[in-house]
Amino acid sequence: MTPLREKRLFLLDMDGTIYLDGALFPGTAPFLKHVAESGGRYLFLTNNSSRSADAYVEKLAGMGVAAERRDFLTSTDALIADLNRRPRRRLCYAFGTESFRSQLRKAGIPVTDRLSEGIDCLLIGFDTELTFQKLEDACILLNRGVDFLATNPDWVCPTWYGAAPDCGSVCEMLFRATGRRPRVIGKPEPAMVELALAGTGLPAEAAVLVGDRLYTDIACGVSAGIDTVFVLSGEGTRADLETSPVKPTWVLEDIGALLEAVGRNAAPGAPPQRR
Repeated sequence: MTPLREKRLFLLDMDGTIYLDGALFPGTAPFLKHVAESGGRYLFLTNNSSRSADAYVEKLAGMGVAAERRDFLTSTDALIADLNRRPRRRLCYAFGTESFRSQLRKAGIPVTDRLSEGIDCLLIGFDTELTFQKLEDACILLNRGVDFLATNPDWVCPTWYGAAPDCGSVCEMLFRATGRRPRVIGKPEPAMVELALAGTGLPAEAAVLVGDRLYTDIACGVSAGIDTVFVLSGEGTRADLETSPVKPTWVLEDIGALLEAVGRNAAPGAPPQRR
């Protein structure tokens, strides 16, 4: 296990890890500055497919954090990479936001948001523009036997008021209605980490994934074979550690604690080790 202070690539979850809704956590900007000034690299990894990386650039700019498109990897990016590695689809029903559909179109994926002949795949993401019509269309398509891919399995999206249903919750509704479950592309699958390592050219031992969810963020790092930091600033709690089969390398209160820890050989306290 490489000490935190020797890590060169920090793969950062966003909601619940570096900010909550529109409020940046106090330690985020100092941490990003430290990584940049020490010659390291950070990438923002998010399962949220409802908005594009360009929109995240604008969101972070509004919080005072300068970022570029190349600093982000989204579950939509991972979905596009997966689709491009496989035989071309005739037509995909894109169950998600207009931003989600636009990203797929720009990548050359044939998509629609209406029932029609020739649809051979249902692609579902976090949909903040959800309608019953989309749910009905999805049920019709799944009962026809089309392939079923989801950007992420997150049950909820953290907000200032608590939580809102995320892609995983909608997929569960569809499962209850049709008996079909999707093949998940984003976290906890290793695809996003693999894209990050390939894009930066850094080895797995130089990387660490930081997130607030054991079942997506930490599981992604474990499945990809890299170290992980579980932060308690979002959805996950210490109580979750007792029942989760997924164990992080380190547990810290928040990104401010991570900033403190990267200057030492180990994080404070006696964090659980990866199993």
